[in-house]
Amino acid sequence: MRPAADNGPPLIGIFGPTAIGKTGVSLELADLLRDLGEDPVAINCDSIQVYEGLEVISGAASARDRARLEHRLLSFVPVSEEFSAGRFGQAAHREIDSALEAGRRPIVVGGTGLYLRAALTDLEMLPPVDPDLRREVEAEVERRGPGAVHAELPDELSGRVHPNDRKRIARLTELIRSGIDPHPDHEGGGELWTASLRQPALLAGLVEDDESLVERIRARVESMARAGAGAEADRALEAGAVRTVRAAIGFEEFRTGDLERVVTLHRRYGRRQMTWMRRMEGVEVIDRSGLGDHEVAARILELAEQVPSRVA
Repeated sequence: MRPAADNGPPLIGIFGPTAIGKTGVSLELADLLRDLGEDPVAINCDSIQVYEGLEVISGAASARDRARLEHRLLSFVPVSEEFSAGRFGQAAHREIDSALEAGRRPIVVGGTGLYLRAALTDLEMLPPVDPDLRREVEAEVERRGPGAVHAELPDELSGRVHPNDRKRIARLTELIRSGIDPHPDHEGGGELWTASLRQPALLAGLVEDDESLVERIRARVESMARAGAGAEADRALEAGAVRTVRAAIGFEEFRTGDLERVVTLHRRYGRRQMTWMRRMEGVEVIDRSGLGDHEVAARILELAEQVPSRVA
């Protein structure tokens, strides 16, 4: 159930691929909002950053960043526990609603489209899958390889997912075998969820020319490796890392030192994210090529000031 629309300013969502500068932009935006007398708070919307102990691999906001701007829903789930978009949505709704009630502007920041949707709408969730079936499917994907299982997906589902995406292939397979119809693909168009926001919001999608973004990604990946991403993955495995954790981009590659592969995976995922943002109605796409964080933040604030303070 959607709460009564807030009379204050709209919340702001900042979405985009790894390394495009979401955290830096959100910090600059927070400074601009404070200049206006506001007290903003950032709410994480990333499916890997929720896990405790994956701060390096997930590119989570640093302690210095968090000292500059309070961040919620970061590093609070054990790596041994599966955490769903439904559970995240409930937690995000509480954080957003309590911030608004306290007169604080939420800045929702992340790179996971489903988690952004869960935070900003009343997302209808699928029923849970039997744990034994889930383990059976995971073992089959491991034994036969993701490509073989992907080839058995119905045509209308196989196009949604890359043949090497173990997590999503396993998820679709377990849903089908449970007799559950998967939701329309939120990144492939699917339901126009931007038309059913719980609260007034500006959704800003950051994009950048490919060459510049790849340079950012490469620098980020090299920094992650120096900061101990491989050792972080090893510790997560020792702690019983669940499927979602093990599916994090770069998780295995950092362990083996294949940094070029990590760059490639982030680049591919980033391209899909930017394609999705460009065609999703209701998302204000901002090309940050050649723009600094402060300039991007100023543009976001300008757009936010044009958003009505009530949802329909």
